[in-house]
Amino acid sequence: MIPLKDNIPTGGFPFVTAALVAINFIVYLLAIRHGGSFISGPSAVEQFKYGAIPDALTHPGVHCAEVVRQNLSGPGSPQILCNTALLNANHIPAENLLPAWETIFTGMFMHASIVHIGGNMIFLWIFGDNVENALGPVKYIAFYLLGGLAALALQVAVSPGSTDPTLGASGAIAAILGAYIVLYPRAKVLTLVFIILIVTVIELPAWAMLGVWFAEQAAFGAAGLTTATGSGGGVAYFAHVGGFVFGLITIRLLAKRARGSPPMRPVY
Repeated sequence: MIPLKDNIPTGGFPFVTAALVAINFIVYLLAIRHGGSFISGPSAVEQFKYGAIPDALTHPGVHCAEVVRQNLSGPGSPQILCNTALLNANHIPAENLLPAWETIFTGMFMHASIVHIGGNMIFLWIFGDNVENALGPVKYIAFYLLGGLAALALQVAVSPGSTDPTLGASGAIAAILGAYIVLYPRAKVLTLVFIILIVTVIELPAWAMLGVWFAEQAAFGAAGLTTATGSGGGVAYFAHVGGFVFGLITIRLLAKRARGSPPMRPVY
């Protein structure tokens, strides 16, 4: 499901949301400039440099990078190495890598591909403007960053030894979705829906559309825990769950009032 627009009017232009969208795209372009492509995203080197890696976060002083070991038959497959001494021995100086605590924030603005950032920014633009209106710009920025931190915290708690870099704004955006469903449960969302080979556009209540989205994240995350590797297929589902729950719980503490009662315009 891809949201196209909602029917909650905003009280002015959402400057912070627009700035966040712009910053995310600027970071994406800067990242691929140092390695990667516009479609497939930043190179593995860039992702491991700026992404938040749970194993590094749970082991202070440890740095992670992708290395290729030289075998007798030639270069082997790329491997993740989370050992500062061995990285130095392989001529990957640890001082060229960011401290783990910095990647907590840089990872929020890194994306793995144009599809990844495009999907995230659609959700941010459609749902973020109304949450920004309810919180005000300063609280909204704090809410966005704290939501991203809460999302990463749950992902790290579930997979503390993972060497996969956590990338993207989806954890922070999940917090916005949790806030939106509390503030504007009666909103309508024009949604692009894919049903097997059928593509259609339907109007859904916000609580239904976002509720289904959350249920999917929780189900996929739980399914990943039952696999041999505990992999979520490269998607940090528990970050989405953590961000969403954070938004549900905290929005009433931060919002002055839920501005979900103005006359709602037709979606079409």
